[in-house]
Amino acid sequence: MVDNVSNISELNYVPEMPEHPRNIVIIGAGGIVQGSHLPAYKLASYPVVGIYDLNYETAKKVAKENGILEVAKTIEELVKIAQEKEAVFDIAVPASATAEILRQLPDHVAVLMQKPLGESIEQAKEILDICKEKKLIAGVNFQLRQAPYIIAVRKLIEEGKIGEIVDIDWRVVELHPWHLWDFLFSKERMEINYHSVHYIDCIRSFVGNPDYVYCKTMQHPKMRDLTQTRTSIIMDYGKDLRVNIHVNHNHDFGPEYQESTLKIEGMKGAIRVRLGLILDYPEGRPDKVEYILDDGKGWRELKVRGSWFPEAFIGTMGGLMKKLEDPQYHYMNSVEDAYETMCVVEACYDSSESGGTPVTY
Repeated sequence: MVDNVSNISELNYVPEMPEHPRNIVIIGAGGIVQGSHLPAYKLASYPVVGIYDLNYETAKKVAKENGILEVAKTIEELVKIAQEKEAVFDIAVPASATAEILRQLPDHVAVLMQKPLGESIEQAKEILDICKEKKLIAGVNFQLRQAPYIIAVRKLIEEGKIGEIVDIDWRVVELHPWHLWDFLFSKERMEINYHSVHYIDCIRSFVGNPDYVYCKTMQHPKMRDLTQTRTSIIMDYGKDLRVNIHVNHNHDFGPEYQESTLKIEGMKGAIRVRLGLILDYPEGRPDKVEYILDDGKGWRELKVRGSWFPEAFIGTMGGLMKKLEDPQYHYMNSVEDAYETMCVVEACYDSSESGGTPVTY
């Protein structure tokens, strides 16, 4: 983690950053805003000028703690603040509430939405359509693809260091503190929408869209209050590239054999990343990036400063601001790209419901 870093240039990775940061107004003052959005914006010197939450007292408290001068009592009031300050909107609410909020915003504004993009493909399409109708410059906070170690991994891949990618394996085996998000206990679709979607989205950022998916997402007998806490996904890219996602959030047997690992193998080398945040969340453990090339030097560690939370939240907002500066800029967190991630998610749920091929004995 990075502590007390005042200048983004001190970090040895390059997130998406605008030439001239815009003012920001935030809708939502919950834990993700307090723990990630606001610390990231402070780190990047992005000015937050207004905030709104259904709980006005919570919004006032967060504003006071973070030097935010304007606290709105309604979205309409926040819109006026945004117009006066020429601010972009940061929406951090449960995905099912996103469409209703978008309808209350002016046309042609810039908006960053918290992931996922709705809780079904119908909601995702509704949000996408609203963005098109209102001509919004819109992004979705699939921020893992902007994490410092993922930026480093993407650089190794784009430079051709490991050659053609032939194998991706993402393993998560840990005991997750789901009690931190009360709203998830009422969700019909939980694990993929609110967790594994990060891995699906990040893999797409490396190798594009799969042709097919095979999936099983399920409960655990010790956690019947949540609809799913374990998931297995195969993303099918044809005959040469194997992609697996293995997730078990119910490993209640001590920390010794917990895992949070991304492994990518190419024809000329391989990369391993330990995503420490998922281990003992939210405190986390140290991240680690290792790679091996076909130069006979064995495995070596790539030092990367910064982590998923909060640093990854710099790039998702920074890219949106860059898109405002240059309409031709390729914004990797665009709502259009996020919709394709949700198409993969929908296919996973469909696959899980349709079941496997019966075995004939």
